[in-house]
Amino acid sequence: MNEIAVIDYGMGNLHSMAKALETVADGHRVRIVDTPEAIERADRLVFPGVGAMSACMQALRERGLLEAIRQAANDRPFLGVCLGMQALFEHSEEGGASQGLGLLKGRVRRFEAEAELKIPHMGWNRVCATAEHPVLSGLNEAWFYFVHSYYCEPAEPSAIAGECRYGRNFCAAVSQDKLFAVQFHPEKSQGDGLRLLRNFVHWRP
Repeated sequence: MNEIAVIDYGMGNLHSMAKALETVADGHRVRIVDTPEAIERADRLVFPGVGAMSACMQALRERGLLEAIRQAANDRPFLGVCLGMQALFEHSEEGGASQGLGLLKGRVRRFEAEAELKIPHMGWNRVCATAEHPVLSGLNEAWFYFVHSYYCEPAEPSAIAGECRYGRNFCAAVSQDKLFAVQFHPEKSQGDGLRLLRNFVHWRP
């Protein structure tokens, strides 16, 4: 039986993500894992997260997960979610300068404080696909649930798979080979979120 692993490093909505995946798993086994060995055994990975980049990287180092995640993102279908998307980049403005995994070129920036913008960006917003991708199949201009104060700025525009507008257009989804990541929370986004997760389960990069 193929296995979908949800990576546990102490900073994600693990059980809500696992339950959402189980709803669309179509025969795949869903497991929450927290060791390099378990990550290496999985057929596809989901890397969720909430919180700060620096705390995320520290937790990954303490649990010895850094290299296992880097390897998995290169050779198996891999979905990053929220902080799990931001951590894929080289560095973040958060806390002055926080280093990420460096799997995607670019940086993570804080929304500029403007009178009409509430930070964090929290709630439902529309995501427009900027490129065709199987994980976003049938989801152009779908509504998803966001909770974040920082957004990703890829160095290579070709990596952007979807955009959202909050004061300005920002990157809401990225793709690179077997890696796909989203800033929003599909596990909290009802029917469209489940459709995205189902697309990921059936994605054959």
